[in-house]
Amino acid sequence: MHGRLCTVSSSSDAHTRVVTLSGLGRQLFETAPDAVVIVDGQGVIQFVNDQATELFAYGREELLGHQLEVLIPERIRQVHPSHRARYFSNPTTRPMGAGLDLTARRRDGTEFPVDIALSSFETEEGRLVTAAIRDITDWVRTNQEKEMLEAQIRLHQTQRLESIGQLAGGVAHDFNNLLAASMSYCQLIEDGLRALDEGANDKRVETLLHDIGQVRLATERATELTRRLLTFSRREVVKPEILSVNETVTEMEKLLRRTIGENIELTSDLDRSAPLVEIDRGQIEQILMNLVVNARDAMPSGGRLQLRTGAVRLEGDFPGGPEGITSGDYLMLSVSDTGTGMSREVLDRVFEPFFTTKERGKGSGLGLATVYGIVTQAGGYTTVYSEPGMGTTLKLYVPASQQEAMQEPEKEGRRTSTARGETILLVEDEDAVREPTRRLLEAGGYLVLDTPNPDVALEVAEAHPDIDLLLTDVVMPGMTGKELADRLQADRPNLKVVFVSGYSEDVIVHQGAVDPGVVLIEKPFTREILLDKVREVLDA
Repeated sequence: MHGRLCTVSSSSDAHTRVVTLSGLGRQLFETAPDAVVIVDGQGVIQFVNDQATELFAYGREELLGHQLEVLIPERIRQVHPSHRARYFSNPTTRPMGAGLDLTARRRDGTEFPVDIALSSFETEEGRLVTAAIRDITDWVRTNQEKEMLEAQIRLHQTQRLESIGQLAGGVAHDFNNLLAASMSYCQLIEDGLRALDEGANDKRVETLLHDIGQVRLATERATELTRRLLTFSRREVVKPEILSVNETVTEMEKLLRRTIGENIELTSDLDRSAPLVEIDRGQIEQILMNLVVNARDAMPSGGRLQLRTGAVRLEGDFPGGPEGITSGDYLMLSVSDTGTGMSREVLDRVFEPFFTTKERGKGSGLGLATVYGIVTQAGGYTTVYSEPGMGTTLKLYVPASQQEAMQEPEKEGRRTSTARGETILLVEDEDAVREPTRRLLEAGGYLVLDTPNPDVALEVAEAHPDIDLLLTDVVMPGMTGKELADRLQADRPNLKVVFVSGYSEDVIVHQGAVDPGVVLIEKPFTREILLDKVREVLDA
């Protein structure tokens, strides 16, 4: 716009110097859809178009030659010259929609929100700046109404979840009492049937024992379901402790990698400044497993999964978060995937219990509802961000603890079950697991034949026909624990089998590593769990 579009003329009063536009320049500015104001380095208005005079309700002569601050709200007029000087020292083009909260002032003193685009150009007399100004009152009002509506929707969702949680908690509590009675009666019936069968070798009793064992197994699964319901409803008895989520993520990382499979890349970005939190250790492990399994299922063709932690300070309103945030320091744990993402309709129901998008029989619909219940019970908040085809990021905010982590004293375990001369074939490819497991079993009175892989186990089994029980890891190189058990039981149908895995039963059944209903001990396990489960299987 130098030379051809405008010239600068001056009068005896420096403040009345104005820009004289050529016909083309004036036509460009006058036909612009927005108000246009041109100022010099001293903030003197050099040009205004008709849209500007209409927007600010000034006559053209009332603006030309006057300071720009006449269009600025009085409360910020004193600081505005310094902002203007800083811009003139390093002028850059700023488009509309730069995201700044700006306000202008009309002739009658009323203020209104504006969006301003800035650009500069050189003249013979110096640099001038053009400001294109747009009234965004309607947009702000619409946006505020939208935010209010979204807040009402979030409040409604929270109230709905609270109501469902109260109902689920009440039902689960009563149902748990019935399950406890059912479990006890199953055990009593088993004891009675075994007493009748002593020395009789009655096949009918054996069948009844098998059937009641299946009833008890179903009862145990139902008990787990009610435990999830109680967690969601925040009525489960938990044992919070001061712990580092960073350490928990690190300890579980190997298991999580195995859970997601080789076609998904898992990375972790753990902030060393992430605070300690007070929460039940088992619950935080459950959260990680639930979220990682959900992410894996959303990436059937592979992808990337990232775990992050950080220290966050939440103050008052939390953009994109639930209402009523309590200000304070929080630990942030996020799980992000590059999966299929979720639609708005799914997002609106994602934390509802029993809501699932998985195939029938593939999901209980309690995974994210349980996560929501655990985090809320700990005084925290949960947010989820997702779009179809863009993946999902779920963020958990748990209040930071001001206490130091407590070291849990080692407890002296009790030996609840002892051997009766049985021989156990132990198959475990991890030396660090196989050795202590063998020693625990031997301390319980069992004869243990420990082997590092399925091939050696087959050789050992061939030389020892008196093996009573196979205790095997599920996932091993060359042959799975299930394949090994099938081969051994083909010749020894009475051989008892107990599987051991770092995966939960849900995960390995989902992957087809074992059949539903198998006896599984999840790593890590205590001596009591190991000996009790082995004794239970041998006695079955």
